[in-house]
Amino acid sequence: MPDQKFNIKRPVNYAWLLKMAWRDSRKNRSRLFLFISSIVLGIAALVAVYSFRDNLQKDIDNQAKELTGADLVIESRREPKATVTALLDTLGQQQSRERSFASMIYFLKGNGSRLIQVRALEGNYPFYGTIETKPVQAAGNFKSGRNALVDKTLMLQFNAVAGDSIKIGSVHFKIAGSLESIPGQSGITSTVAPVVYIPLQYLKQTGLDQIGSRIQYRYFYKYDRVSSVERDLKRHQRILDNEGLDHETVASKKASTGRAFGNLNKFLALSGFIALLLGCVGVGSAIHVYIKEKLGTIATLRCLGLNAGEAFLIYLIQIAVIGLIGAVAGAILGTLVQFALPAVLQDFIPIDISMQISWMAIAQGLAIGLIISILFALPSLLSVRNISPLNAIRASFESAIPKRDPLKWLVYLIIILFVYGFTYLQMDGWLEAVLFMAGILIAFLLLVGLSKLLMLILKKSIPDSMSYLWRQGFANLHRPNNQTLMLTVSIGLSTVFIVTLYLVQGVLLNKVSLSSDSSQSNMVLFDIQTSQKEQIANLTRQHNLPVMGQVPIVTMRIEEINGKTAAQMDQADSLDNKNSRPVSRAFKGEIRATYQSALRPTEELEEGKWTGITPPGETVKISLEKNYAERIHVKVGDKIVFNVQGLLLPTEIGSLRTVDWNTIQPNFRVVFPTGALEQAPQFYVLMTHVPTDKASADFQGAVVRSFPNVSIINLGLVLQVLNDLLNKINFVIRFMAGFSMATGWIVLLSAVMSSKGQRLRESVLLRTLGANRKQVLTITALEYLFLGVLATAAGIILALAASWAVAAFSLNSTFAPDILPLIAFFVIIPVLVMITGIYSSRSVLNHPPLEILRKEA
Repeated sequence: MPDQKFNIKRPVNYAWLLKMAWRDSRKNRSRLFLFISSIVLGIAALVAVYSFRDNLQKDIDNQAKELTGADLVIESRREPKATVTALLDTLGQQQSRERSFASMIYFLKGNGSRLIQVRALEGNYPFYGTIETKPVQAAGNFKSGRNALVDKTLMLQFNAVAGDSIKIGSVHFKIAGSLESIPGQSGITSTVAPVVYIPLQYLKQTGLDQIGSRIQYRYFYKYDRVSSVERDLKRHQRILDNEGLDHETVASKKASTGRAFGNLNKFLALSGFIALLLGCVGVGSAIHVYIKEKLGTIATLRCLGLNAGEAFLIYLIQIAVIGLIGAVAGAILGTLVQFALPAVLQDFIPIDISMQISWMAIAQGLAIGLIISILFALPSLLSVRNISPLNAIRASFESAIPKRDPLKWLVYLIIILFVYGFTYLQMDGWLEAVLFMAGILIAFLLLVGLSKLLMLILKKSIPDSMSYLWRQGFANLHRPNNQTLMLTVSIGLSTVFIVTLYLVQGVLLNKVSLSSDSSQSNMVLFDIQTSQKEQIANLTRQHNLPVMGQVPIVTMRIEEINGKTAAQMDQADSLDNKNSRPVSRAFKGEIRATYQSALRPTEELEEGKWTGITPPGETVKISLEKNYAERIHVKVGDKIVFNVQGLLLPTEIGSLRTVDWNTIQPNFRVVFPTGALEQAPQFYVLMTHVPTDKASADFQGAVVRSFPNVSIINLGLVLQVLNDLLNKINFVIRFMAGFSMATGWIVLLSAVMSSKGQRLRESVLLRTLGANRKQVLTITALEYLFLGVLATAAGIILALAASWAVAAFSLNSTFAPDILPLIAFFVIIPVLVMITGIYSSRSVLNHPPLEILRKEA
């Protein structure tokens, strides 16, 4: 019929439509409240993340100078040549220098030692911001003598106070004060590598500035005119690149910090969006049932002269207003939640965050809430157009057969494009967005297919010999107005996300697990000079500790790749705009390689042949780690010339290896065969196993006292720090996942409660036919329990597949999930579904059978 479409012939009376929408909603507000609750938490999560992002970016912009501490920072991993140093001395109006490296600190009072980050400072750095200390004056006067500033957590760990003595290298320093805060350093960074400042003038005396020492050279500059920074960089860019000097400005620091936290914000926003997607499932299912129950009302209104377009608009207004209310509630909650995010993330953030209300984030939340409310309700709302006045008569004895509606398929397409577009904005990559979208669609389609298959099987194969209560419970899964599809999808998707989250956390924790087996090393000594190699090995044995390996390390740089220098590679990179990772980056920085005759157990040959030894006069055939070779765009047979501390050494790539980087022992990107590097300047790494904390403390103290240049990594302490870090990361993940879990529960409750009216009618009819309360309760419990078991099982299987993909392709880790937690999920979720179904249907048992007969009359 022509009036079944949207063409409304008479003028639309919007005031009357609003009044009708209000009146019609009065008896259904509890149902519509469930619709609101499905999207509140998703909107809250997004508004909280968007507000946090806006405030964080504002603070990064305002504090960029304090993050950098200078207008220009130039860094090098080796000491610049005299000519370059002379050039660096001409930059800026104020200058400051720093040498930083890893070393051991020895507390004389408690005989304690710990690996630290030493920063030898000269000048008035930072030029912006301050090094905060206790007492305050310590930051300014520690450079006046043999004084040191020690990280506050380190002082607490060893019960040190200002005035105590420490030993770094061969020099004793007096603790001038504790370091409370350093420009640009977060709490996590200081925990992993606590910082100790000493005056640069005493660096030589420590004996730590020698061949093999891994020292980072930094030069800080303050300019009177900011424009002069870019002028100087353009003027000396070629020299800086040729010498492998990196630079950082306030603008680049602002951009890099924004990118780093942009990734965090993307993760948080994506977590919130998953909660919103679950809410969308709730919206779609709630409106589907709501409209289904309104068929009689709509048909009656059509009999009274309402046309199809006006009927559609009445319910569209209802959904839009209710959706807007839900979005407002979510925006308010999200604005409140954002004030908790800095407390959750403070250890990861190197700046002070000032939380304020972000009206832009609120506007985005309101817009998204309104869009998804309408968009995911439209497939059900569109069916209102096809309800004719005759449905008021036919509905009592026959059900209308839905017709194919091209407009519905258009809405489905728009929904897919909306989800893809939002995902793309979070990930900034079309491939990642496609994979994420494909994963969601595959999970959704598999769950839909599973529910359809279940209904078909149950419809055709319920045996007559089965108990009556069981037959009724199973029959409810395929009868008209069943909730099988809706509950399977909502429970299944919720399970997929929750279980995937749990399994991925397990993979992350397994990547840093340390075996307590004595065959595994748990302490590494490095920076051992060749002359100290045997002495330290003997000292290790004297403490009844095993020497589990002594690995030589040679420092070098790449000079040429296939006959091309860094400058030639730069020119090639500039012509190849598609190369997002320039090959010329391989020339920057130093490479620490080793030599060996056989591959280690942690290495596996992927391509080519490993020689193990270089015969005199033949080309040195090296082995590269496969991923490193891909990053610098080389393959087996390519030529590389290395600069081994002044000596050019031509080589050929003979093989590519995969390396298990998760093992507790040194691994290398570049490995030489024996017969090539034995005479090169080198240092050694020694590995041992220390059984107890006391043995560890005694051994470390003996090493530091006799060999102050040797640094020690206590892997037990490192793993403890990493475990604390992962616990904090897991808390952040759980914090955001909580929104999805809560939304999943609300969607489940909404789906079950939406079927309450139909269940009331069926259950009262059963009681009219003689069924008692216990039988009705059993039928309801069986229905929801079976649905919960099926959907949870499907969700767990999909979660296992998703977690395996993340572990294999993203984390490069083995996937071996624990069975017990999966069994717990498999038991708990269906039980919760059953309890929710029984609880929502409890009022059925309180209605007398005559009630349904009166309604029919």
